Amino acid sequence: MTAPASTKVSERRADAPLRKISFGLPPVNITHRADGTIDIKPSLPLGDYPVRLTDRLHHWADTKPDRIFMAERDGDGWRTITYRELLATSRRIASALLARKLSAERPLLILSGNSIDHALMAFGALYAGVPYSPVSPAYSLISQDFGKLAHIVKLLTPGLIYADDGGAFAPAIKSVIPDDLEIVLSRGEIAGRTVTSLNEVIATPESTVLDAAHAAIGPETIAKFLLTSGSTGMPKAVPNTQRMICANQIMIRDTMAFLKDEPPVIVDWLPWNHTFGGNHNVGLTLFNGGSIYLDDGKPTPVGIAGTVRNLREIAPTVYFNVPKGYESLLPFLRDDKVLRKTFFSRLHAMFFSGAVLADHVWRSLDEIAVEETGYRVPMLTGLGATETSPYFMSPSPETSRSGHVGLPVPGNDMKLVPNNGKLELFSKGPSVMPGYWRQPELNVKAFDEEGYYRFGDALRPADPDNLHAGFDFDGRVTEDFKLASGTWVSVGPLRAKFVAATAPLVRDVVIAGLNREELAALVILDPDGCRLINPALAAGDLKAIAADPAVRKAFRDRLAQFVRTATGSSTRIRRAILLNTPLSIDAGEITDKGSVNQRAVLEHRAAVVESLYFAAPVEEAIVIDMA
Repeated sequence: MTAPASTKVSERRADAPLRKISFGLPPVNITHRADGTIDIKPSLPLGDYPVRLTDRLHHWADTKPDRIFMAERDGDGWRTITYRELLATSRRIASALLARKLSAERPLLILSGNSIDHALMAFGALYAGVPYSPVSPAYSLISQDFGKLAHIVKLLTPGLIYADDGGAFAPAIKSVIPDDLEIVLSRGEIAGRTVTSLNEVIATPESTVLDAAHAAIGPETIAKFLLTSGSTGMPKAVPNTQRMICANQIMIRDTMAFLKDEPPVIVDWLPWNHTFGGNHNVGLTLFNGGSIYLDDGKPTPVGIAGTVRNLREIAPTVYFNVPKGYESLLPFLRDDKVLRKTFFSRLHAMFFSGAVLADHVWRSLDEIAVEETGYRVPMLTGLGATETSPYFMSPSPETSRSGHVGLPVPGNDMKLVPNNGKLELFSKGPSVMPGYWRQPELNVKAFDEEGYYRFGDALRPADPDNLHAGFDFDGRVTEDFKLASGTWVSVGPLRAKFVAATAPLVRDVVIAGLNREELAALVILDPDGCRLINPALAAGDLKAIAADPAVRKAFRDRLAQFVRTATGSSTRIRRAILLNTPLSIDAGEITDKGSVNQRAVLEHRAAVVESLYFAAPVEEAIVIDMA
């Protein structure tokens, strides 16, 4: 985007009104301790929440039985399931799971991605009071050694495995799943294994003990095991109790109060093995009697076509995505009038999470919304974690911006503890996990002596003179390090500034420099952004992209400008290398959701880091002369 256009957008964004939505974010009570710790508690208590999530399923099956709960693509149309159908099918699957004597010690393991069949198995487990665990499909379909899947199976000791496609998951199942463990498939077979079809499970007659089993589900019953992304090692299993999930849904509904105004309709691809897609989005759909359309697209050059197709047909009332998703959708919203009209026709709000939304993307979305509707659509964000179910903090629509996480929502207490010049975040509330499953040694570090969960994130006041104005994200405290001079490097904010300064070429960056005189960068390129510089490049050829003269020049120019803005050694990065091989999920360099493990990359690519500090730089390095 050119400078004049950017200025124009910024002016329009400032002048255009913001669409008014119902939003409940009460004030907070703030107290200061003698040791510098800051306690922050919402002034209003959390409202009542149901005992079990399936109580809401019963409610909607009784009051709106024929409303679509979920839909997925089926050729040119949609396969749908109503609330009445979901309840009936869940009861039969629950009966089948009870007959197999599954439990927290022998849970259901779901290997596949989002689908109605996945949802049916999950809700059957919820209804029976049997925990289930949705596992990232990447651990079965992308991994070469199945190491993380093997770790998960050993940790959880499942009693039943579900996969949608026997052919696709056969290699992982044969490698990792014990021969005597029952496999349920929607389709296909696995050579050498006896499998049960999902249709057979669905045909199970209702058990005479089903109603009693459902009534026995209580607040502390484990609903699911969500697996951390493994950004600091192997995945950990987070027990999500009924209390955690139900309390968190009240937090979401009472804060994003517009969800009460009409049943939400969402078009969503976010994976259910993560808390954002599986807890937050599926949960708010069920809790508020809405409809979720499963988006078979993805924020990639090829996958975005599916998302556009779906959004041309289904108008969301609230839209959730990651920053890359909005960036990929932006040119289509700009150029496709039918898409734009449908998308904004009943849109109350948008929401992003997982990374920083670039300011130029945000401004452009505002401009398009104003052109179509006459107002800006609120863009919301916040802060949460798998361990907090996830909703924990939120800004208001008026204060929302990238990097600003706001204040804790009702039900969540937080404290900020001084840590090497930063304020480290700790949390307590009914949606915080009781502790990692079967790894008690981790809980010693995860909780403090007052029972607060340690986020591992740092926050800083948006206004140091007014803490009621909320807080900004200040990076992961475990990522920060010292230079040889003893100067602390705040990695999180520096990464965000680096990516913004080198946009659209860079997806992420790994910062090196522990005990060194100066910083260096291992750069993860964004192939889509690089192809804007040279459209002739093939998206999948990372070696060619990293070596392309036009890309290297464009990056060098941006890096040189970034160096000129540095305020000292802790923010100056003048040495960089464009990585020409993909990050490895098996080596732990990248998680299944695309998050970069800084420590693993630095360890796995130690030789690359060392080469950046040679007196005579290697040919691949880009070094900005300070002269």
